[in-house]
Amino acid sequence: MTSHQADVLIVGGGLAGLTAAIYLARYRRRVIVVDAGHSRAKWIPRSHNHAGFPDGINGEELLGRMRTQAEQYGAALLNGHIDVVTGSQDAFEARGDDLTIATRSVLIATGVENRRPDMDSGTHRDALDRGLLRYCPVCDGYEATDRSIGVIGADTHGVAEALFLRTYSDRITLVAHKSTDLDESDRTALDKAGIAIASSVLDRLEFSGERARLHLVDGSVLEVDTVYSALGSDSNNALAHQLDLKLSGDRCILVDPQQRASVSGVYAAGDIVMSLDQISVAMGHAAIAATALHNDLRRQDGQALANES
Repeated sequence: MTSHQADVLIVGGGLAGLTAAIYLARYRRRVIVVDAGHSRAKWIPRSHNHAGFPDGINGEELLGRMRTQAEQYGAALLNGHIDVVTGSQDAFEARGDDLTIATRSVLIATGVENRRPDMDSGTHRDALDRGLLRYCPVCDGYEATDRSIGVIGADTHGVAEALFLRTYSDRITLVAHKSTDLDESDRTALDKAGIAIASSVLDRLEFSGERARLHLVDGSVLEVDTVYSALGSDSNNALAHQLDLKLSGDRCILVDPQQRASVSGVYAAGDIVMSLDQISVAMGHAAIAATALHNDLRRQDGQALANES
C-alpha cells in the first residue's frame, strides 16, 4: 500500500480536475490527482468551440497538454480509483486500489458518462471520429448544418434535443431507442418544427459506409448523415454518496457559488455539478473551486481575513 500526503486530493483527471490541479499547483499547494481514465473529453474528435483554437483541438491532445501543464507546476498525477474517503475538514483519508492519501481537502471532478447505443468500442470510436455519431449538439450542432440527422431517444429528452438541432437543419428524424414515450404536446412541438418520427423503434445502427444507417424493427432503414444519441447520461457519483453529499434531482453534486459541497472541506467541479457538458464550464467551475479551496485553507492557517472570498 502506497501512502501519500496532500493539501488537496482531486478525484478525476478530466478537464475540470486538471484545470483545478493547474490552479492549485500554481497556488503552491501539494496536489494529487487520481484519475480512472474515463474522461469524456478523450472521445472528442475535434472541439471547435473551445476558445483559442480556431481550427479545433482533439480531446486527447487537450488532456495531454493539460496533464503536462499540471505536472510542470508540481501536481502529482496517479492512475487509479478512490473508493472511500473518511475523516473531516483538514484531516481526510482517501483509499482506493493500492494507495492511501492523507489530505486536507477533496475536490470531486468525476463527471458523468453518456449512455451509449449498443455497439462495440471500435465501431463507437470510428463513428465518433468520422462524425457519424455525436452526443453534444451544443458542442457540434454547427458541424451538422444542413445535413440529415437522426436523433435516438423518443422521450422528452430526445424531443428537446431534436428541437435544439432544428436550428441547424430541417431534415431531422426522431427514432425511439426501446419504446416511444411522447405525449400530445411533444408530438405537436415536433410537427410544428417539421421533425419526423420514425415508423418503428431502433433495431441496430450501422456505420460501415459513408452515412449512418438506422435499421428499424419493422424492417425499414433510415439513412442519415449523422446520428445524435439523446439517451441521457449517468453521474459518477459513487464517492458523493459515500461522503453523504447533497445531490440534485439529476444526481449531480449540489454546491454553493464557490463550488463548496455540503460537507466542509469537499468541493466539486465540472459535469458532476451540472450537465451543460461544456469545456469552458468545466474549466470555470475548476478555477472557482480551486481559488475557494486555497483561500479556505489560508483561513484555516490564519493567513487570510475571515471575510476574504
